[in-house]
Amino acid sequence: MLVVLCPQPDGSVSVRDVDRAQAGLPVVAEQTVSLDDLAGLVREREAECTPEGTSPDASLRWVWADTATTYRALLDAGVRVTRCWDLRLCRAILRASALTARTGYATAPRSAWDEAPTAATAAPDRLFDLAPPVTLDPLAELRDQHRALDAAVGLDGRPESARLWLLLAAESAGALIAAEMTVAGVPWDVVEHDRILTDLLGPRPALGYRPALLEAKAAQVSAALGVEVNLDSPVELLRSMRSAGLPATSTRSWELQQIDHPAIAPLLEYKKMSRLMTANGWHWLDTWVADGRFRPVYVPGGVVTGRWASDGGGALQLPHQIRSAVRSDPGWSLVVADAAQLEPRILAAMSGDAAMAEAGRAADMYEGMVATGAVETRQQAKFGMLGAMYGGTQGESGRMLPRITRAFPQALALVEAAARAGEQGEVVSTWLGRSSPLPSAEWRSAHSAASAEGGSAAEQEAVRTQARSWGRFTRNFVVQGTAAEWALCWMSLLRLRLRALSEGLTDGPHLAFFLHDEIMVHTPTGLADEVATLVQETAHEAGRLLFEGSPVEFRLTTAVVTAYSDAK
Repeated sequence: MLVVLCPQPDGSVSVRDVDRAQAGLPVVAEQTVSLDDLAGLVREREAECTPEGTSPDASLRWVWADTATTYRALLDAGVRVTRCWDLRLCRAILRASALTARTGYATAPRSAWDEAPTAATAAPDRLFDLAPPVTLDPLAELRDQHRALDAAVGLDGRPESARLWLLLAAESAGALIAAEMTVAGVPWDVVEHDRILTDLLGPRPALGYRPALLEAKAAQVSAALGVEVNLDSPVELLRSMRSAGLPATSTRSWELQQIDHPAIAPLLEYKKMSRLMTANGWHWLDTWVADGRFRPVYVPGGVVTGRWASDGGGALQLPHQIRSAVRSDPGWSLVVADAAQLEPRILAAMSGDAAMAEAGRAADMYEGMVATGAVETRQQAKFGMLGAMYGGTQGESGRMLPRITRAFPQALALVEAAARAGEQGEVVSTWLGRSSPLPSAEWRSAHSAASAEGGSAAEQEAVRTQARSWGRFTRNFVVQGTAAEWALCWMSLLRLRLRALSEGLTDGPHLAFFLHDEIMVHTPTGLADEVATLVQETAHEAGRLLFEGSPVEFRLTTAVVTAYSDAK
């Protein structure tokens, strides 16, 4: 059963039960409730239909415009839901997917449904400040989306609605997880964080001043250059370096490392210390950590490949320097799991390359490649695969690529085809149907002009360079995007299994952190071993869900720790 929440002009909400088993998604029941009564209704319906929260057939699926708005309000009211359909997230996928490109839904003009929620909508200041505006009809949008789903076909003309439906369900589940993780937060030890900063930067300074160790490092650089310089001004720093005779053309670290001068070592150390101060210093701590929890804002599908982004707090860029501050509560533990060589395993499963799948039976897939005789060392295997997936043709990646190609021809054929499509300005898609954007209009215009008119040699080379660059993007898109789909399925399955262990969001094991191919569960210590088993089981289940019958094994490195820094 689908339950659609439709905001009304008078501020109430029409709650419409829709039979998803029938054509046209007919409404079979309807009631109108006030915003104040909505939380209670949702709680009652969830309890009636999914007493244990794990049955996919008996579960409701709530349909709303924006999970970030509506579900956050429900969570604040102490209400959790099992499943949802996020209309805006699903719309973004369906409108861009090559599988639905021939439908009227994909070709229709943009509407308010295509606009991102405003800041006020995304962060409501009152209970159930529901999006979208009441002038939009969630039920009509849901029906349009299901018609587009039913019409989804692949390049060979075969129906592809099942894959695409799985993607939309996983994307919507990811939005629930993102909201829950923001509310639950990452357990954070403020005292430990302050100790780290003090050790690395010096004691907390007065507002507007540098910490003592950072100031001392700046003084070393100025002394070596023979002039007082503001290291936080790239323009002034570059001018001072040139005045001192250094052959610098920028202040980028990789270029500075090529210069032999007494100022360089302390300057590189200063830049590293300054990054820590700026990204995760005391101001960050005051802003983002409260009541022993770091609560970042996640953006599901925030990257074109389907990877998540962060809209505050830098959750997806937590440096190793501060990870010892991520600590479980007394009597609790952190179960940290990292998918081993996820993207190569994804490529093996997508391509059906039997030799690569065999290599993936090893706990370390790169060691498995060595065992097949494809390369001599693990490092060679890693560089060769990076070259295959990212289009590297230089250095060790380029040198190993021919050997990787001979050993795993089907896998390499898949990414090569994606690269060639990108070079021609064509769209490529992930396993479940998320499609890449087209290159810019300028790119397409230059490509067409060069093909039609010939152009000068320089113009032709510029076009080829642009084409190769876009081909590298599409080459990796299909792999990285499918890896993101696997991770969404993994987390979604794990979330349902964890819900069976506790009633509330944070009184039992719960997902606390996610970083592309790594998750963290905060759990009572007595349940840590059971949670670790669930983490492993759901990783394997996600692999079967996406790649039924594939021999590829999705391995994890799992650790039960009290501090994130102890997870290896």
